[in-house]
Amino acid sequence: MTEPIFYLPLGEEVRVFQAAREHRLPVLLKGPTGCGKSRFVSFMAAQAGTKLIAVACNEDTSAADLLGRFLLKDGQTLWQDGPVTRAAREGALLYLDEIAEAREDVVVLLHSLTDHRRELYLDKINERVVAAPHFQLVVSYNPGYQRGFKQLKPSTRQRFVSLAFSYPNLVQETEIIAKETGVELSLAKQLGELGAKIRKLEELSLTETVSTRLLVHGAKLIRAGLPKRLACETAILQPLSDDLEVLSALKDFVALHMT
Repeated sequence: MTEPIFYLPLGEEVRVFQAAREHRLPVLLKGPTGCGKSRFVSFMAAQAGTKLIAVACNEDTSAADLLGRFLLKDGQTLWQDGPVTRAAREGALLYLDEIAEAREDVVVLLHSLTDHRRELYLDKINERVVAAPHFQLVVSYNPGYQRGFKQLKPSTRQRFVSLAFSYPNLVQETEIIAKETGVELSLAKQLGELGAKIRKLEELSLTETVSTRLLVHGAKLIRAGLPKRLACETAILQPLSDDLEVLSALKDFVALHMT
């Protein structure tokens, strides 16, 4: 039996998502790395009892990767649907993570799935695929990290219902850390306070700051028996930067707060 997916609602995101799904509207999730966007999608798919097809996009993601391609098998050339086409045919919930990383021509191919048409055209096999009734498209991106040509165009963003995600407040983050890892609330709160304080250290100019995911990783290492400072260094600090001066400053900061 599959273990239930834990997700702590931080606002009205569950209600909005359910309304969007009811009216077959695509959804855009925007927010920083590790704030719970992917977990939220998994939770909503489980709540709806629908299949989830997830794709992590990157700069090499091509139309063929998403829509499908011809493959040679047993001396025959056969068409194989890509994840987007499979999701549309099956009526699955399709989640394209970090959509802004994909090439612009790939993003444009998705436009016909986001309006009244709800369809795909596969030019290589001359087939029009109309999405099944329960199909839903969900995409995500990080507006703080993606800059310049990586920014989603307004013409794309306006096709979606948008949900803005951020890091939880201290009470919420404490509950999440404790629930995810089984550590005591006092330790979960200590890690939550550490994360909140590091996020305010703007003078370090971190590309990405401490995510809830990293705090959960740190808690798991502590529960596994590692000393607090070592767990924080390897699970929280090292993923944030390779700059020795920045890491030194962060280590001093952890030494002060993780006693």
